[in-house]
Amino acid sequence: MFKTNEYFDGKVKSIAFTSPEGPATIGAMAPGNYEFGTASVEIMSVISGTMDVKLPGTEDWKTIQTGESFQVAANVKFGVRTEGETAYLCLYK
Repeated sequence: MFKTNEYFDGKVKSIAFTSPEGPATIGAMAPGNYEFGTASVEIMSVISGTMDVKLPGTEDWKTIQTGESFQVAANVKFGVRTEGETAYLCLYK
């Protein structure tokens, strides 16, 4: 069945499920600045709103719009900031 996750004092919430592509989460973020760590390769797609991401080895933030995706390597940390409520889909490889 589904597993729910809550991070950053409830400002980020997700529901884990198994998609046809493999393990996944779908979730939402309140406005804020966050740092996430990965255990596997993650492909994150913004499904509503926008988010800025700072990937490992980069100095600049990149804005990801609704309908766009980005990939993060395994065993790294990356920054996310949102100015409005943002929903996402994350696939784990």
